[in-house]
Amino acid sequence: MNPANYTQMSDKQLKKYLANNRNDNAALQVYLNRRHQNSNPIIATLNDSDFDRKILAAIRDRMSKNA
Repeated sequence: MNPANYTQMSDKQLKKYLANNRNDNAALQVYLNRRHQNSNPIIATLNDSDFDRKILAAIRDRMSKNA
């Protein structure tokens, strides 16, 4: 299978493929790139003095993008 086919697979299909083909580094790289693109940034830490403000701002931002 070539990298073009990996990009056409859904995340679920690619994960299943990787479970059966653990030595396929090209497929693993595509999977890791997807995971990185979909990762959530750290908005605030528990000890952050502006924790509530940052969390609310992130929620508002996410809601406006999904509206």
